[in-house]
Amino acid sequence: MGSSQSVPAQPPMSAEVCVTKPEVNPLNPKGLKPCCACPETKSARDDCFLKTDASIAEESCRELVQKHIACMRGYGFKV
Repeated sequence: MGSSQSVPAQPPMSAEVCVTKPEVNPLNPKGLKPCCACPETKSARDDCFLKTDASIAEESCRELVQKHIACMRGYGFKV
């Protein structure tokens, strides 16, 4: 009938769902995925684009975009 072998229990999932293998990148020891890295600069950049008229957003938000790019590169992401 059924198999007598037991299936090993899966370890509980971490609360941080955006984590990958930390050994992949020494600049990113927590193994953050790009979507989860630099939340402060990402949020500021996004808020700027949402609150600024589209005709001037690119120029007005340029500094925030550059800060976010610098933060992402600090984690070793190629942006």
